[in-house]
Amino acid sequence: MGSVLALCVGACAGAVLRWRLGLWLNTPGALLPWGTLAANWVGAYAIGLCMAFFQSQPQLDPVWKLAIVTGLLGALTTFSTFSIEVVTLLQQGRLALAGGVAALHLTGSLVLTWLGLKTLG
Repeated sequence: MGSVLALCVGACAGAVLRWRLGLWLNTPGALLPWGTLAANWVGAYAIGLCMAFFQSQPQLDPVWKLAIVTGLLGALTTFSTFSIEVVTLLQQGRLALAGGVAALHLTGSLVLTWLGLKTLG
């Protein structure tokens, strides 16, 4: 039961954080959905940091990793929202912008995950 509770608390916090980022940064008429990009980039860097940290602290209860990495960061980062935003741009005929948004999310997330690992690793 402790694992389920930890996962739920982390996921709830991550979902609220993602929602708040969207409210704050996804302004109507903006060129990009900045809130989704921020959620994915912050989450990518944070998961790198967390994985390096948890690898260096094997004595920690695994429930912390479950709550933070799977719960909080899993709910914070959002491939489904990113996907619908890119598909919407494609449907609008904005092919270059759709490709740019996809490249920003993928490249930025990969680089930031790597940086997160290197920061503590």
